[in-house]
Amino acid sequence: MSSDIIPVISIQGLHKTFSRAEDEDIKVLQGINLSVEQGEFVGLIGYSGCGKTTLLRIVCGFETANEGLLLLDGKKHETPSRDMLMLFQDFNQLFPWKTVLGNVVHPLISTGFMKDRKEAKSRAMKRIADVGLSGFEKYYPHELSGGMKQRVGIARAYCTNPEILLMDEPFGALDAQTRYQMEEEILRIWEKEKRTVIFITNNIEEALYLGDRIILLSCCPARVKEVYVPGFARPRDNLDPKFLALRETIEANTDLAL
Repeated sequence: MSSDIIPVISIQGLHKTFSRAEDEDIKVLQGINLSVEQGEFVGLIGYSGCGKTTLLRIVCGFETANEGLLLLDGKKHETPSRDMLMLFQDFNQLFPWKTVLGNVVHPLISTGFMKDRKEAKSRAMKRIADVGLSGFEKYYPHELSGGMKQRVGIARAYCTNPEILLMDEPFGALDAQTRYQMEEEILRIWEKEKRTVIFITNNIEEALYLGDRIILLSCCPARVKEVYVPGFARPRDNLDPKFLALRETIEANTDLAL
């Protein structure tokens, strides 16, 4: 990473401890140092419960670190920002009483991002088309498959044009075939939009398939244990010997399941 480029996200010496009334305090993050450049797709992997989600929640402004510095475009960052959005695995992010179009339009109006409802609807329709859901605008969440619900979530996330998208195992609850389809979809949108993405996954292959860099966290309390740079041209072949060799290297350094 060039020293004369200010990273879009800079995490310096970040510590996080959760206090418990009866038990000992739980130290979750210990001295996290990490930088992410503009437009970079970073995969974040690590042991289950090591603190990946907590780290993303701190980056997003939902949690506060006990120590350390978090910079966004070189400026101190501690509270939620319109330039940053977090997408979770849970499909319950969608309003069950709203249609696909209603769900995607909602953040545009509710946040005041757009005042003109007609213009907001037009933007939402474009985002719905971007994720391959044209024709499903009037459907309700209960009428959609898991993959379709995640497409709605992605359309809604991109609708307000966030500079940074934080994804917490967004495809973890999907079946294998749908998961592969969603990986292709998110890559297609990322290559078109070039937004900065930090993507949590417990799947090494998924991280290698998607990420420009793979950040491996240690067990709790988490530190940055290793950084991997795949360097493979896209589209990536998960049967390529170099891909398989790096997957084995990462697997040997973790207890993550394939």
